[in-house]
Amino acid sequence: MVGLTRRQLLGYGVAGLSAALLAGCASPALTRPGAAALKPAARAGERVTLTYWTWLKDMQQVANIWNRDNPDIRVNVVPIPQGNAGGYQKMYAALAAGGGPDLAHVELRTIPEFLLAGGLTNLSDYGADTLSSRYDPTLWGQVSYLDGVYGIPQDSGPMALYYHRPLFDRVGADAPTTWDQWADIAVELRKAKAWIDCFSLSDAGPFAAFATQAGARWFTRGAGGWEINLLDEATLEVARFFDSALDRDLLITGYGAFSPPWSAAAAKDQIASLTSASWADSILADVHGGAGKWRVAPMQRWANRGFGSSALGGSTVAVLAHSEHPNEALRFATWLTSSREGIDAEIASGIGWSPTPDYIGAARTQPVPFFDGQNYNEEIMRPAAADQNPDWEWWPLTFQSYNILADEFRKKAGGQSLVDGLRNAENQIITAMKNKGLTITKAAR
Repeated sequence: MVGLTRRQLLGYGVAGLSAALLAGCASPALTRPGAAALKPAARAGERVTLTYWTWLKDMQQVANIWNRDNPDIRVNVVPIPQGNAGGYQKMYAALAAGGGPDLAHVELRTIPEFLLAGGLTNLSDYGADTLSSRYDPTLWGQVSYLDGVYGIPQDSGPMALYYHRPLFDRVGADAPTTWDQWADIAVELRKAKAWIDCFSLSDAGPFAAFATQAGARWFTRGAGGWEINLLDEATLEVARFFDSALDRDLLITGYGAFSPPWSAAAAKDQIASLTSASWADSILADVHGGAGKWRVAPMQRWANRGFGSSALGGSTVAVLAHSEHPNEALRFATWLTSSREGIDAEIASGIGWSPTPDYIGAARTQPVPFFDGQNYNEEIMRPAAADQNPDWEWWPLTFQSYNILADEFRKKAGGQSLVDGLRNAENQIITAMKNKGLTITKAAR
């Protein structure tokens, strides 16, 4: 992933987007501090208190492990709403007022928006570059922008296929290795009064993950600004595939995975599989009567392109711009996300997949009774995390872009194709980004 200079970032319309993100409030300028502006580490014996805003549950219990062993650097956790449900608004408001916590839970896809709002500390100035070998390189690339590092990877969501073994047995199928095989099995399952999966027309996230697996790269950064390409061959292959599957009535579109109707259908053995992230295992484990029926297999691949897996979700521990103690904040963030003690404690609090390839957590090395004793984290999720699209980049207005895509995908129910939806969405995203002062062009096709 290429870095951006200050000159290049200005070409992306920093001022316009910063103002929009903070709803008209004054925003901190995005600058890379010089040596004189760096904030010094605490002196020996000096006590520091860090504030950490997160929507992860029970994180104070995790921080207390750190506090026990680091009495001079105490971490206080403040629970906030999930990011787009109010957490980010709270962060932006605090930043605009010149305050905010030292550390915050910021999703990977939201890093660019915080960057353009001047909301993050460049951790390269405090030694973060020396930590890169601890983390998955794809995740490290997604926190590396400009000329620095703007968050420490906390978790991700490598994907696999969860499948209902008895339903697959009913149609004589094994776990598919390709999407074409998956579609063939879907046809047989419909004959058996079951569905292979859902395809929510109101959530563009899974489609983006499938396109990422195929090798899509929707946004790239060049010397003059952003370049958009929602119609590359990888994305078009995915769109045409699901257009065909939907036209043949092979997927549920009335609701999405993990919704109450989905849980009810899964409990009645009407849903035969789920292509989703590593964290879906805990949700499946709540399906009534499902114990011993479900298995995990590698994600099915696109026949002639792409990668073995993709990702749904992913977050960071970021140091916000007004922290007075970035040195100490980085020390805690590194312990939390890369030490065995921190990772194990976070897993108990419900964190996603570990960002460190060398340690996935003690709890994830054991067979799982719900899945009939399968040791799928070691056998399937670990390789899946390593076989990702390293060129995928997040962009400003990701949340708005997903809403635009979902609005277009909903039109599938009225006869519009997903391919046409992508074309329409691309034009709308270009308009939205230009309205925020960003420089953006279509890729040559």
